Amino acid sequence: MELGAFLRSRRAALIPEETGVPSCGQRRVPGLRREELAHLAGISVTYYTRLERGESPQVSDSVLDALARVLKLSPDERAYLVRLARPGRIGNRLGEPEQLRPAVQALVEAAGSQAAIIVGRRADLLGGNRLGYALWNLPAPQDTSGESRPNIARITFLDPSARDLFPDWEAQARDLTAYLRHAAAHHPDDQELHALIGELSVRSPDFVRIWSEHPVSDCLPSQREYRHPQVGSMTLNEEVVRLTDDPGVRIIFSGAQEGTPSAERLRLLATLS
Repeated sequence: MELGAFLRSRRAALIPEETGVPSCGQRRVPGLRREELAHLAGISVTYYTRLERGESPQVSDSVLDALARVLKLSPDERAYLVRLARPGRIGNRLGEPEQLRPAVQALVEAAGSQAAIIVGRRADLLGGNRLGYALWNLPAPQDTSGESRPNIARITFLDPSARDLFPDWEAQARDLTAYLRHAAAHHPDDQELHALIGELSVRSPDFVRIWSEHPVSDCLPSQREYRHPQVGSMTLNEEVVRLTDDPGVRIIFSGAQEGTPSAERLRLLATLS
């Protein structure tokens, strides 16, 4: 069960001494024992064991809050825990191709010195400006849909050139895996999304390795390093904007601090794109 696997992964990641539990010498497995976690959360060992086995369909807010506190979950991880503990069906056009309003595309085209890409819940590249595509070393944006759209998860895990583009490829891969797990929990009925996860699981051992660690987060602002084949190394700041009418779509703006070599190289890339 996904809930049990997530709880076990987070329990194993805890350092006993940091939770107030004495280490008592060498442990056979890392992290807290079930009985230690249950004690800290104020629930019985039997009840917690049932949770890890997926045998407790009704989980109260107080129990979820206690588990999130003891497991030191981030807001995204807590939301993911709630989704797993209280699964529901979400059926808003999940089987249909994602459509992009022309006004949104016009917005990113007017972004000026900012590279911008528009990413759907399945990590499809729905649109962007020319600089955004050039940053990912992709051809200029075209009117594409469905399978013809580039997919940034496939590029990251299956295209060897991605490891050259991202000096810290592991961080890029982990961020994408965490986002896919977040999206899968919010869209459990999206067959195309789960097919993508299945494809990556078959074709990429690195994806399997990272996925098994249960990272989960939404797209977040960050600083990312690029080693672009045309202009060289850049350090860019990423900001994420979500569409209010379609929260599954993210606009990712990438820009450099003025007066830095990265800003000069990003401007050069803009002239080349």
